[in-house]
Amino acid sequence: MNHSSSTKTVPDAGLMPKHIAIIMDGNGRWATKRFLPRVAGHVKGVDAVRGIVEACIKRDIQFLTLFAFSSENWRRPADEVSLLMRLFVTALEKEVKKMHDNNIRLKIVGDLSRFDLPLQQAIQQAQELTAANTRLTVTICANYGGRWDIVQAVNKLTSSGQSPTDVTEEMLESQLAMAYAPEPDLFIRTGGETRISNFLLWQLAYTELFFTDTFWPDFNGKSLDEAIASYQSRERRFGRTSAQLVEGTQA
Repeated sequence: MNHSSSTKTVPDAGLMPKHIAIIMDGNGRWATKRFLPRVAGHVKGVDAVRGIVEACIKRDIQFLTLFAFSSENWRRPADEVSLLMRLFVTALEKEVKKMHDNNIRLKIVGDLSRFDLPLQQAIQQAQELTAANTRLTVTICANYGGRWDIVQAVNKLTSSGQSPTDVTEEMLESQLAMAYAPEPDLFIRTGGETRISNFLLWQLAYTELFFTDTFWPDFNGKSLDEAIASYQSRERRFGRTSAQLVEGTQA
């Protein structure tokens, strides 16, 4: 499916976001605040993912993208990275069949070559199983970085024989890791930080940003509604003036 670029055409911005992207931040701090090991926060974070997937289905959200592990997260302590990888495998084993039974498509994007072979195989099998599902597309960004995404797209084009001097925005977009999805309407970051941390750098060009102090394990359907209410209060002009928007509604 082809999706329009917000810098080329004015997207159809409805009252409800079609695509929500979330940086799930604060698992470790949630656990530390409760005098628990950081792993407890990551385990609780998986439960929060399940709840938000269900909340998105109830609200007819079409695309949900979750930043699970960035290309910079390899800098964390080795034991925590190892634990996150095991948790990823366990979550795939436990959740994929449920997602398939509920008509949810699962996509996992990023530089997957750095993961061990069993995890790569589990990812491939999960995506193949759910490929035809249509109710909701859940994308997990794993070993993903926005700069990596742009570079890999350029490399795909040039390796196919495309002259670098003739590359267009449309060509580049077609090679991005999430070319199958529209640009996010709403970006949410939990945990109190107010930055996008190398997440979907290209795709967030005209996305509405929402930051909350709530740690990810505590983020629930009510929290999602607060973010959506903030989104609905925005005037999405896409380069136009407020007067133009008013004229458009009266036309």
